[in-house]
Amino acid sequence: MYAESNRKEFEKLFIRYFPKVRSFARILLKSEQDAEDVAQDIFVKLWEQPEIWEKNFVRNYLYTMVKNHIFNRIKRKNIESGYIHSQIDTLSPGDLAEFRDPLDEMYLDEMRLLLKLALERMPEKRRKVFEMSRFQHLSNSEIAVRLNLSVRTVEQHIYLALRELKKLFLFAVFLIKLLSTDPLPVVYI
Repeated sequence: MYAESNRKEFEKLFIRYFPKVRSFARILLKSEQDAEDVAQDIFVKLWEQPEIWEKNFVRNYLYTMVKNHIFNRIKRKNIESGYIHSQIDTLSPGDLAEFRDPLDEMYLDEMRLLLKLALERMPEKRRKVFEMSRFQHLSNSEIAVRLNLSVRTVEQHIYLALRELKKLFLFAVFLIKLLSTDPLPVVYI
């Protein structure tokens, strides 16, 4: 009988204070999810310690619990962050390469394939000019001499190729972002 009355009292307490505790935590943390986690943690602690909430001074104690819980959480995150940074500082660049996101390599391969397909669709002269400029690292005047074109024509071909590629890559990034659950960084081409 005592357990049942305890449960009912706790339910009343929960219904009355949970939204207030969550709101207070959200104000301090600026995160809905973190506030929800903190509020749940607080009420789990309360459930485990009925001597606290059976007394009438629970309201003030709740806000103190939330504040202390959040401060402890922030301290813990700062300690974890400091530890991670200290460990990263001791790693060599080769060690850091092990921690790269495996999707990065896949995206890079897809972008290379996209570039290859886009180049295949370009007019032959434009493709040649672009490849000589970007892959063989020739200057515009060197390309003009080799292909018997004016420098201005070479510049125009490069401009048109870049414009075409930019549209294609922006569309690809848009599709990836649309299909991805993780936000992608802005890509400038």
